[in-house]
Amino acid sequence: MTAFEAEIVIWLNGFSGSFKAFDDLMRIAASDYLMPLVFSLGMFGLWFSGNAPAERVRYQVQMLVGIGALSIANVVVWLFNITLDRARPFVEYGDQLNLLFYPPTDPSFPANPVAVGFAASTAAWVINRKFGWWMYAAATLFGFSRLYAGVFYPTDIIGGALVGIAVYSFTTYLRRFLEPLVTTFVRLIRGLSAA
Repeated sequence: MTAFEAEIVIWLNGFSGSFKAFDDLMRIAASDYLMPLVFSLGMFGLWFSGNAPAERVRYQVQMLVGIGALSIANVVVWLFNITLDRARPFVEYGDQLNLLFYPPTDPSFPANPVAVGFAASTAAWVINRKFGWWMYAAATLFGFSRLYAGVFYPTDIIGGALVGIAVYSFTTYLRRFLEPLVTTFVRLIRGLSAA
């Protein structure tokens, strides 16, 4: 971790307390509930979208790949966490920060919520570019809000974004080997009227 990163977090977090409405917005955006709900609802909406049956099946297969990417992203972040124990900004610079969020106890690199957000956003982007950009904006806001709250360093956010995108790419590659299973699963779900 560089001193420059710490200066960015301290400078950005220094604005907290100046604008209560903005602080409240950042607390809501940084929460464990809002953005994961946004990503889940976005993927749920894409699951049921598509004009033609073939297009809908393609969307549903991509959403399954996205769900797989979310799961694998969590495992990749966990592997990083047991290998690199990077302390969070509020641990190292707590006397200089106004913590706007509860203090997480896991290591900060890479940012797990950002990895999950970017994996979901990439899945959405592959299906619908315009909607995917909105999902990327939500994932970026998620990372920024936690940076502003004093929970992550900038490279934690960048690392999480790269993990999410890379894991989605890997999951797309992995799908080729699991293709008969994925398509059969979607057909089964469609047969149960859940798709």
